[in-house]
Amino acid sequence: MQASLTIIRYKSRFIPFAFLSMAIFHVPLFFNKNISFYKLMGTGKNGTFDKTPDFNQWAILCVFRDDFYQSTFDPIHLFGRFIKYWLQLFSMETFSIQLEPINGHGLWDGKKVFGDFESNENYNGPIATLTRATIRLSKIKHFWNHVAPIANKMTSAKGYVFSVGIGEVPWIKQATFSVWDSVEDMKTFAYSMKEHREVVKKTRQEKWYSEDMFVRFKVISTKGTLKGIDPVKRIM
Repeated sequence: MQASLTIIRYKSRFIPFAFLSMAIFHVPLFFNKNISFYKLMGTGKNGTFDKTPDFNQWAILCVFRDDFYQSTFDPIHLFGRFIKYWLQLFSMETFSIQLEPINGHGLWDGKKVFGDFESNENYNGPIATLTRATIRLSKIKHFWNHVAPIANKMTSAKGYVFSVGIGEVPWIKQATFSVWDSVEDMKTFAYSMKEHREVVKKTRQEKWYSEDMFVRFKVISTKGTLKGIDPVKRIM
């Protein structure tokens, strides 16, 4: 199974069309035979969980069907002609990451969108992670008071390469996608920080989330740029 995350940056004068795209892109993606699951999302300002949205930047996450083979990674082409021409019309900057899910747990909209994972604990190369949750309305204050300050420390962690905060619904349905030099570096950040361990414990004990998911991916390839660069070029 393969997946892709595409980040799209609009110029400020085209922001109204960015909002419009989040509605009309559903049609070509829903009817795309190669896509088994997709999400159209906004992004945060600081590369992780963030209360402040970046209206210039938006995201498309796609999971491709098991029988789909993509010899040349070009998600913009695979989204279909309408989305491709839309992005060309507004001269969008796009950056896409081709991903292979290797392990994880949890559900998205009640589904195992990345299928059943095979055990792959021996892999320790460059890795991407997706952490997402639907936050209970009664726990939103707890979430932002505890999780956001820890997430903001990620960019200074050893082995950190790149991250982006993505979400379907502001403040409620949130996710962070991050890329690391190795599984070891990712685990050191996630499990060695005392504050992080305590917050994870609280989320379980106090049932902050109505649904959550954590997935690890191999980074297969990239295409395009974000703010003029390929942010994960050094690990490819």
